[in-house]
Formats: sequence, C-alpha cells, structure tokens
Amino acid sequence: MLLLYNTLCLWGLTVRINFKLIISGVLFTLSSNAFAQFNIFTCEPEYAALAKELAPDARIYSATTAMQDPHQVQARPSLIAKMRQADLVVCAGAELEVGWLPMLQMKAANAKVRNTDLGLFFAADHVETLDKMSNVDRSMGDVHSQGNPHLHFSPPRILAIAKALTEKLIQLDSDNSRDYQQQLERFSSRWTLASAKWQEAASKLSGMKVIAYHSSFRYLFDFSGIEQVADLEPKPGLPPTSGHLAGLLKQANNSDITAIVIASYQDKRGANWLAEKSNLPVIVLPLSVGGNEQSNDLFSLYDNVFDLLSQEYSAKKL
Repeated sequence: MLLLYNTLCLWGLTVRINFKLIISGVLFTLSSNAFAQFNIFTCEPEYAALAKELAPDARIYSATTAMQDPHQVQARPSLIAKMRQADLVVCAGAELEVGWLPMLQMKAANAKVRNTDLGLFFAADHVETLDKMSNVDRSMGDVHSQGNPHLHFSPPRILAIAKALTEKLIQLDSDNSRDYQQQLERFSSRWTLASAKWQEAASKLSGMKVIAYHSSFRYLFDFSGIEQVADLEPKPGLPPTSGHLAGLLKQANNSDITAIVIASYQDKRGANWLAEKSNLPVIVLPLSVGGNEQSNDLFSLYDNVFDLLSQEYSAKKL
C-alpha cells in the first residue's frame, strides 16, 4: 500500500514538472517569436548598422560588406533567399543599386518589398542629395542622375534617415511602435552629442585638399570643408590610365595637396603609383561599417575616419 502511494506521488510530481516545462517552453517560444519575426534586409552595411540601432531585436542582414563595391553585386541564391524572407528592405537608393536590386527583387518574388509604399525603403528619398544631374548618358561614366548615393557620411542626413526609417518600421510593425520610438530617441540623443564632437573635428580639416577615388566620400568632404581637387578615375567607374595618372602627378607637384584618399575596398595600385612619384601619403578610409577593425558601428566609423584624416593633416601642417 505504501509502495502504491509513493508511486502515485512520484507520478503526480513528474506530471507537474513536465507540465511546467511545457508551459515554460511555450512562453519562451512566444516571447522569442515576438522579437525575432521581423526580418530586415539591407543593401549596405551602414544601413544594417542603422537598423540595428533602431530595431535591435530584428533579424538584420546586409547584402554587401564594406570591402565590396556596392555598385556591383551578384544576385546569388543566398541573397535571393534572404530577400524572400524580408519584411523590410533598406537601401541607399539614388540608383546605387540599380544594377542588381531589381533582379534580386524579381527572383525573390516577395510582394512585401517590391515598392516604397510597402516594405522597400530608400534612404536617398528622405534627404536632399548632392550633385543631382538633369541629363545623364553612358559616356559620362558611372554617374547618378538622382545625386550622389554615398550619403551616410553626413550626420544631419543620417538623423533624418533614422526618423524616416522609424516611421517605416512603425508602419510595418505597429505592435512595437512604442519600442521603435524609444530606440529612435536613444539614438537621436547619442547621435546629436557625437555630431557636436565630429563638427569640431571637421572644422580643423577645413581647407584640406585631396585627390580621391570616385566620389565615395563626397558627403564627408562637404561636411568637413575638404576639397577634392582631382579624381583618380578619368571617368566615374573607369580605372586610372597611365596618361590620367601622369596628369595627376603634374597637378600634385604644382599644388598644396595633402594626401590621396581611397576607400578600403578600392584598387590601390593607381594611388600607390601616384603616392610614390609625388611623395604624398595614401589615406585608406573605411567607406562603411566593417571597413577596418576600428569601425564596428556608425559611431566608431565616424570616429575612425576623422582620426585618420586629422593625423595626416596635422602632420602636413607641421
């Protein structure tokens, strides 16, 4: 009799424990799903970094890295699969991704991210871009009629984009609107404080003259008062020729140029040749988050870029 009683007690305890485990597992799954269901596909790492600031619990994927040319991307099966799962696609816009994004959208067949009324977001749609052109043809090289798309090196524009992106997140995921608003407030506060520091650093770079590749750092130079006096490319998107480099060498020898600036993903051969002949330093800047070991998010990206530029400009003035 005692044995039967103990057996029943043990059975009851086991049932209660298993029931609690099942309930706990269900609650954990529901809790996890509440934060893990929203999928964000970004075209460039700077927008993956911004999305992480505004939606830290979302699944965020970047189609490119800072060591890639964002103009040229292959619609790989892995990218198609990621876009097929996306609730929101965030890209620079201004035709930066025109060579590959439409193909990716077509192959992914995800109706949620086909246009900007739904889950497609172009950063350039929400700010004033620099260098817009009314007439563009292929003879001009890789130019963008809607303006320069590399706008993430403008602190005021990033803040405007963050506000617009938060509105898009709330539109698509209204159940978490309060969380998105709180994240925006935190980011805006930190960004405003950091911007004052970057403005001070930028003011010390005003008047610096550089030769640079493409117009990758157009917004950074505009913010800092740095003058890009020449381009390593004879035309946007074309590699430097020997004749073009010879012309740049003559210009470098007859002006007060501080340095040659290139992005970490760009071909260094032309820059290194010109540097050797002209005795100018080459400054390799990260174009985006992950472009070097120091650039882990948007804040450290800015910090590192201003540090690198300031070091060379200070040395030049000594």
